[in-house]
Amino acid sequence: MANVKHLTYEYLLTLGTTESVAKYLNMLGLLIALLIIIFCIDFIIRKLLIGVFSQFASRSKTNFDDLLVANKVPRNIAHIIPLLVALEFISDVFYDFPDFEMVVERGLKVFAIVLTLWIVRSILNTLKDYFKTLPNLKDKPIDSYIQVFMIFAWVIGVLSAIAILTRTPFIHFLTGLGAASAIIILVFKDTILGFVASIQVSINDMVRIGDWITFQKYGADGDVIEINLATVKVQNFDKTITTIPTYALISDSFQNWRGMTNSEGRRIKRALFIKQSGVKYLTEQDVEDLKNIQLLSSYLETRQSDIKSYNETNSINKELLLNGRNLTNLGVFRKYIDTYLKHHSAINKDMMIMARQLAPTTQGIPMEIYAFSSDKRWENYEYIMSDIFDHLLAALPYFDLEVFELPSGGHFIQ
Repeated sequence: MANVKHLTYEYLLTLGTTESVAKYLNMLGLLIALLIIIFCIDFIIRKLLIGVFSQFASRSKTNFDDLLVANKVPRNIAHIIPLLVALEFISDVFYDFPDFEMVVERGLKVFAIVLTLWIVRSILNTLKDYFKTLPNLKDKPIDSYIQVFMIFAWVIGVLSAIAILTRTPFIHFLTGLGAASAIIILVFKDTILGFVASIQVSINDMVRIGDWITFQKYGADGDVIEINLATVKVQNFDKTITTIPTYALISDSFQNWRGMTNSEGRRIKRALFIKQSGVKYLTEQDVEDLKNIQLLSSYLETRQSDIKSYNETNSINKELLLNGRNLTNLGVFRKYIDTYLKHHSAINKDMMIMARQLAPTTQGIPMEIYAFSSDKRWENYEYIMSDIFDHLLAALPYFDLEVFELPSGGHFIQ
């Protein structure tokens, strides 16, 4: 073996080279030869592994092996054997230079740690891409879990590398870090918060990829496209991207529309503000005129008969409309809204349908519609709601009612 270590050393001495120069040139020659051998081995093994994996991936039914190739797992694994060869023969190359040997050997061990991290990262990325193709997992925050594993792997890798470079046993090195734990926690505060938040978000099923969320504090209103350890990415409806800290999902309040999306309808909750001065009792002639409205004719017949019977039974003086029981234009309009909604083809009849009168305000009497559209798509939902209120606004004059409006400049022109 000594002959190999001094492969050119003896020859250089015969040429009259000094011992010092001969040792350096001998080391340089062995180093170049080793590098060439390592390069050739790495090239051959890489081609073989990639070729084998690619052929296997093309024949298999699962896409997992395709993802292994795409994430360079075979390429990274191929570097292991050349690294082992380098570690085996590096002592021969630097036989006459033990100090150099020690430095290079440490460097190779550190590279071994980095290579291990590359392989782990490639495998984890493969698992991440594969899990995202599974229907049961594609809406889960897989990125967060992968990042957590990678953070632990990098921390262990960096600590191992430092322990190797400082020639400190790994266990002793970890013990020494205990005193600096407060600083470490401070430096990695956001990462730790994100890690805890990711676990809580996943366990409590607060947000999934694809959910529509509204987060007013961060100006987010759109679909969640990515959940990772530090951030949640939301694609707003104007196609902009809003980035939200993951821990904000558990520390602040936001709105998740998943419940609406999974339900059978999308809620319509909007009010017309009716001018209070237009509210009045209906005379018999008013009722007869309103009977021409088909949606109200049957209701008015029944109500008019019941009210007339009650007033006659109780000898009510109807010369004054205030006496006894009466119909009001606002009450009849409320019934019209309720009946209209129940006959509307775009309203879900299996969910709540209600027209309700809220407490009077300085802007008038709110007449609120509470119902659910069958079509939950935003564009169609807005069209349905607009269609309903267009109709009701146009129907108000038939009941001698008006919508309240704040006076504009034209109202003050004499």
